[in-house]
Parts: sequence; C-alpha cells; structure tokens
Amino acid sequence: MDYLYEKIAYLRGLAEGLDIDESTKEGRLLMHIIDTLEDFSDAISELYEEQEELEEYVDAIDEDLTEVEDELFGEIDEDDLFDDDFLYDEEDDIDYVEIHCPNCNEVIYFERDLLDDEDTECPNCHSTIELEDK
Repeated sequence: MDYLYEKIAYLRGLAEGLDIDESTKEGRLLMHIIDTLEDFSDAISELYEEQEELEEYVDAIDEDLTEVEDELFGEIDEDDLFDDDFLYDEEDDIDYVEIHCPNCNEVIYFERDLLDDEDTECPNCHSTIELEDK
C-alpha cells in the first residue's frame, strides 16, 4: 500500500513543481483530484488492514473448529473420506412422505416418523393439511 502513497506524493510534488495555481479553476480541480486520490488510498489501506485481521480471525476459528471436530469425532483418516461405507450408513435412512398443500400448491416433505394421524400445518402458508394415508 505504500506505493500508492508514494505515487500520490509524487503527483503532489509534481503539481507544486509546476507551480499550479490553486486560485485557478484548473488548479483547484487538480489539487482536489490529488486530495481525492489520497482519500481513496487511505480507504484502501484501511480495507486491506481489516481484511488481514479477518483472515487471521477466520484462521483462528478454523483451528479451533478443527480441535472441536477432533475432540468430538476423533481423527478421521483422509482415505476414509472417499469410502462409501464411511459416508453413508443405512441406519441413517429417513423415510419421507410427500404431501401436496391444497392451499399454496407446494409439495412438502415430512419425516414419516414425525407425522401423527392428525392434520398438520403447511410450513409455507400455515394452512391446515388433512392427512389421508401416510
């Protein structure tokens, strides 16, 4: 970011060396352009510093999360990540029921085990859906 300040300082020095008169329209315009460039450079520099802080913060969170994952799940062998048995367990199969809401015409999926024999509410329009056969 220092190179931006150097370039702006060069432009300011160049303007002063050319004896640009700030009392003329063109002189005021050029000096305001240089001042605006300096403001842009300050803003970019602040954003750069904030971005670096965020990157450090995200890295710290990532490290903490890795420790929590290791504590909860233990070390996972990278070869296991591509093993189908590791990723999919038949016991995790969930049976869903597809229900059509007559009010909003949306198709809603409910877990069969969570539905009872009574009517249920549509999560989209909150109308009552009469359950026939599950």
